[in-house]
Amino acid sequence: MTAGEAAREGVRAASKGGTARGVMARCGLVARGLLYVLIGVIAVRVAFGESDGGEEADRTGALQELADKPFGGVLVWAVGIGLVCMTLWRLSEAVLGAAGPDGDKAGKRLASAARAVFYGTVAYSVLSFAAGSGGGQSGDEQSRDVTARALELPGGPWWVGAAGVGIAIGGVVIAVQAVRRTFRKHLAMARQPDGVRKAVEVLGVGGGLARGAVFAVAGGFVVHSAMSYDPAKAKGVDDTLRTFTETPAGPWLLVAVAAGFVLFGLFSWAMARWRRV
Repeated sequence: MTAGEAAREGVRAASKGGTARGVMARCGLVARGLLYVLIGVIAVRVAFGESDGGEEADRTGALQELADKPFGGVLVWAVGIGLVCMTLWRLSEAVLGAAGPDGDKAGKRLASAARAVFYGTVAYSVLSFAAGSGGGQSGDEQSRDVTARALELPGGPWWVGAAGVGIAIGGVVIAVQAVRRTFRKHLAMARQPDGVRKAVEVLGVGGGLARGAVFAVAGGFVVHSAMSYDPAKAKGVDDTLRTFTETPAGPWLLVAVAAGFVLFGLFSWAMARWRRV
């Protein structure tokens, strides 16, 4: 190994185990968890008809819920900054490699880059809301507007359809990984009591299944939008959640999914405590 290679390896190792990456990861996971808990609580209110007509069970609704609390503006800014930290953490994994023996593999780096783009977009949306310039549209309206613009591009329906398939497949992968408990390899919980480990597994499985189901269904709506060339068929998180009440299970399926969102929020907080970064 040359001196330059040794120096690069040292920088990468320091970054992987350093305080900065750990702080970014944990701040991001706490912020993500808070959004999921709030969305889940709102969705439960929607299921039981206890929400007002303008309440959205999505990120915008969660931010509005937060903003209405004492010091709400500060809390919304904190969530936005936390998601910026999440973006930087994932970006560092894409550039320097993630924790674990296979963290340097190309597939892992590509997945981290995709997550960095996703969380960067979410962070921008939250910070825009905090600054007072992003609260005019609901998540459903934003989804329809983006789909409408994409459909107008050359080959638009194909691009939209491919995006919908990708989202749906991503949802299935999330659900399968939750059932297989692949998240356990990222957790440093060897010294924790069995009860704590089992509780975290319940949070991870239940939360992952709910999150995967919503992604899969939302992706299906995007595909439907592409096939019908109708952007109104695309649905954001709020409309997707509300469609669960149209099944034979009625509002109870939405309650189950909403509870899963709360579980995923709690799981994100557990990850903030015990995840290897």
